[in-house]
Amino acid sequence: MAEHTSSSIEIEAAPADVMGVIADFARYPEWTGEVKEAEVLEKDAAGRAEKVRLLLDAGAIKDDHTLAYTWTGDHEVAWTLVKSQMLRALDGSYRLTPLAGGTRTEVTYRLTVDVKIPMLGMIKRKAEKVIIDRALSGLKKRVEGTPAAS
Repeated sequence: MAEHTSSSIEIEAAPADVMGVIADFARYPEWTGEVKEAEVLEKDAAGRAEKVRLLLDAGAIKDDHTLAYTWTGDHEVAWTLVKSQMLRALDGSYRLTPLAGGTRTEVTYRLTVDVKIPMLGMIKRKAEKVIIDRALSGLKKRVEGTPAAS
């Protein structure tokens, strides 16, 4: 079984506001850093993305790939790789935990990456860590910098 990398961050917003940003794939290039393009290919009955094509540039890992998303309630989304040029696996999740009466949220991002080309484990883990850290800090900045809907 492949090892995963995970990290958490606290965001000054309710889980619904955080998940709203996570679910807005069209805007990923504005805040994720590594995602240069995002296109929702399929949606579920609730209108949430089920299949998304992403153009990724994470330094050591550059790829055009498609992910399948699974939404668990309002506080978790997981994804798994469907198709890729360079990756064998790209599995991950965001899990949201309400804090302080629901006005703050702990976001845990978990990621497993496996590439088709030979790559040292430490380089792969560093790429995972960079993706996670940039995504979490970008998510925090995006959520906290966006005025709450009235």
